[in-house]
Amino acid sequence: MANFFLVLWAVTPPLLLLIYYYRRVSTAPSLLRLLLFFVFGAISGFVALSLGWVVETHINSFAAWREIRRTLVGVALRQVLVVGPIEEGCKMVAVLIPSWYFQRRYRLRPSSIFLFTIAVALGFTAQENWIYLFHETASVFDRAIGTPVHAMFSAPWGYALALFLQSKTQLRRYTPNIPRSWFNSVICHALVNFLSSSWRYPAPLFFLSYGLFPFFVWMFWRLEQLLRKVQEKAPIILISGYTLRHRLWEQGLVVFALMLGGNAIFGLFLLVRSFNSLSPSQVFYPGTLWLLLSRFLLNLIFGLVAWTIYCYLRYSARRRYFK
Repeated sequence: MANFFLVLWAVTPPLLLLIYYYRRVSTAPSLLRLLLFFVFGAISGFVALSLGWVVETHINSFAAWREIRRTLVGVALRQVLVVGPIEEGCKMVAVLIPSWYFQRRYRLRPSSIFLFTIAVALGFTAQENWIYLFHETASVFDRAIGTPVHAMFSAPWGYALALFLQSKTQLRRYTPNIPRSWFNSVICHALVNFLSSSWRYPAPLFFLSYGLFPFFVWMFWRLEQLLRKVQEKAPIILISGYTLRHRLWEQGLVVFALMLGGNAIFGLFLLVRSFNSLSPSQVFYPGTLWLLLSRFLLNLIFGLVAWTIYCYLRYSARRRYFK
């Protein structure tokens, strides 16, 4: 029974997110087909885990690698050369082979192939959740927060693959470069794991961890923009200035909003983790209650400022468009 609830906690958040994207796309394939790709994603996760174990067993036989892997440089090299390529490669294969088969029979839309990518990535996430929860190396809350991360990693090559497969049945003047898009995903994957590891090191390397959640927000924004593109919807414009000076000002506002909004989410994440570690009686201590409330309000204010900047940039772009 305990294993059943473990699997339930591992699978439920990715499945809910998959249903959310399924409901958002009006031309989505059947839910049953998406669930099939979800299973392919989970299988690809186990394949990636096995390949990673084999590769790391071999490279750990070198004394020089065992020394360098303890450093932050070693962490970065491991992510770029081992973890990122293996995981993104397995996910791509899990999308490419069945999509190629279905494309020959049904002439799929780009939005369908992009949803297949999301389904595989979420299946991969479910498998990863199960591993972490089974070995008790992460909490349910930690894993739930990271539910969309693999989908955000795979979005560039998923978009490129969607247009490439469509180009085989329709004449298109432009298709994105799949190897370059895949490499983009590998770098993003490695960078996220690198930033999430930097908090273990002393300052100033510790401060790199504050770039993690802003980077998450940017990747989520990219995923949403690519989803709009495959549905042939107009992208959401934030940078709309006519002069170089104005565009640089708007780009600065975007970076500022990402830092504020991302770290507001990060602050709330840490707040919830702290709250979960307290007993019910400790929560109502005057000092503890005031600390929790003040941290919550501070992060909420940062988030509202970031949202205000976003709304301002959207409003400015719309006003210039309709002039």
